[in-house]
Amino acid sequence: MSRNPRNLLWLLPLLLFVTSPLWQPPLAAFLTPRGGYNPNLVQPRDESPTQNFIMDAVAITMTSNGKEEWQIDAARAYTGEREHEILMEEVSAIYIGDEKEPINIESRSGLYLIDKRHLILTDRVKVVKPTKDQILLSERLEYDDADKMLVSPGKVTITAPGMKLNAGRMDYDFSTEGFEFSDRVRVNL
Repeated sequence: MSRNPRNLLWLLPLLLFVTSPLWQPPLAAFLTPRGGYNPNLVQPRDESPTQNFIMDAVAITMTSNGKEEWQIDAARAYTGEREHEILMEEVSAIYIGDEKEPINIESRSGLYLIDKRHLILTDRVKVVKPTKDQILLSERLEYDDADKMLVSPGKVTITAPGMKLNAGRMDYDFSTEGFEFSDRVRVNL
C-alpha cells in the first residue's frame, strides 16, 4: 500500500461522523436564534418624505391674481410640526396690495400656513403707515388672504397725530378699508 495523501482524504468525513456527538451540541446551541421574533421589525416602515429645512434670510412673496400683495422677510425660517407650515423669526413684512401707501409690519416671530394662505405674526407686532404717521401695536396679528382681513384678537393700540386708541380687538378689511374695534374701546383725542 502506498501512502498517498489523496487516499487518506476519505478518512476526514469518517472522523467527523464518529466525533459528531462531541462537537454537534455546542455548535447547535451556538447557532440557535435568540431573542424571539418581532413582526414589527419585518414590516416596511411608512416613511413619507419629509421636507424639513432651516434657512437664514428668507423672503416670501404672497400674490393674488398675479399681483404682488405681501413681501415678507424673516431673519430665519424653518418648518413647523405640521405640513405646510413655516415658522419665522424677526419678521419684517410690507403690504403693498391696493393701498395708496405700503404698510410696514414688524414682529419677533411669525407663522405662515401655506395651504390656507394665512399669516400670523406674534410677539411685539408693530404696524406703521409712514405717510399718515400711524402706528399700531399688538401682541398678535392675523391675515387671512381668502377674506382679505387683518385681525388682532387681543389688545391693540393705535397712535396717530392727536389721537390714541385702545381696544381689546381689531378687525380691518383690506377690501373696504374699514376698521371694526370691540372690547373696551377707548379713544383719547
